[in-house]
Amino acid sequence: MWEYTDKVKDHFINPRNVGFIDDYDGMGEVGSLACGDALKLTFKLGDDGKIADAKFQTFGCASAIASSSALTEMIKGLTLEEAAKVTNEDIAVFLGGLPKEKMHCSVMGRDALEHAIANYKGETVKEKEGEIVCECFGITNLEIERAVIESGLTTVEDVTDYVKAGGGCGNCHDQIGEIIKAVSDKSVTESQKMETLTNIQKIKLIEETLDREVKPALNQDGGDIELVDLSGDTVLVKLHGTCSGCSSAQLTLKNYVETKIKDLVSPELVVEEVTQ
Repeated sequence: MWEYTDKVKDHFINPRNVGFIDDYDGMGEVGSLACGDALKLTFKLGDDGKIADAKFQTFGCASAIASSSALTEMIKGLTLEEAAKVTNEDIAVFLGGLPKEKMHCSVMGRDALEHAIANYKGETVKEKEGEIVCECFGITNLEIERAVIESGLTTVEDVTDYVKAGGGCGNCHDQIGEIIKAVSDKSVTESQKMETLTNIQKIKLIEETLDREVKPALNQDGGDIELVDLSGDTVLVKLHGTCSGCSSAQLTLKNYVETKIKDLVSPELVVEEVTQ
């Protein structure tokens, strides 16, 4: 049985913003009933150009409902440019973490938002760009590659948890493994480039990553993070606000903060918390 945080349970039992905005500015629809997950998201802009209201309708599990509820809460008050930067990892952090087997639910929310913003701009999000790898769920090589890069996935099982690919007949497992290896090989090459940087340059890249990718998500829930030092390949950080002493702190550090730093700075880096 999966372990859900109190916040996930709250957003499942008492979902926020359920419904449909008739005079919406943007509408996005992803998933399908045949696959067991479907989500429709609508938003309305205020006079200031920021998202004044957002609602969702979903067919799915507790994680799908909680993730959709969280997403609509997170994007209210944001500009479309700011909302477009919300990732599935941000949604998971907002909820205090999701079981890895249910991370694909937060990915679905991010994709629905992407479609809704494109709808508002009169653009078309190319459906299934790339080559289909998983025939059972219609997942392409580019979708798998994106998930591997964004979430630091290292196994076929991880990919299945995040985007469902490989969760059916299993015939695509070898192809998924090849995609993971290709991303890993590229990361190793970039890591070799990192070895030529000075410690000060590495610290600057880490600080930029924290400021741009991590702090905004933590700030939304009253938390914050501070870079204390870089010792070899160990990034020492201190958590503040609601993140300090939180029962999900280690989950946030390893599944979110460390993943972002590994992806955007160097795959060799690990994150540890300084408690004093």
